[in-house]
Amino acid sequence: MKIDGIQSFLPKLPEIKELPKGDKTEFGNLVTDLIEKVNQDQITAAKMTNDFAEGKEVELHDVMIAGQKAKTSLELLMEIRNKTLDMYRELTRIQI
Repeated sequence: MKIDGIQSFLPKLPEIKELPKGDKTEFGNLVTDLIEKVNQDQITAAKMTNDFAEGKEVELHDVMIAGQKAKTSLELLMEIRNKTLDMYRELTRIQI
């Protein structure tokens, strides 16, 4: 009787591909892009809320979805900020 390893039961994960050599994506650029996206989500949610309040043709569920999307993206940004600060504090503590 042949016994298979546990790897045969695990799902195949996609391979992580490296970025092309010419494409240097920096952490600062990623954070800036994320902040811009969160800001755009906030603006969109506010605009949809105003349009709904003015009686324009905007459905209530669309307003609620935009609001939740803006809230969730802001919470994600805040968690990334908190974890980054925790990492920085831990690194500075280690270096002392």
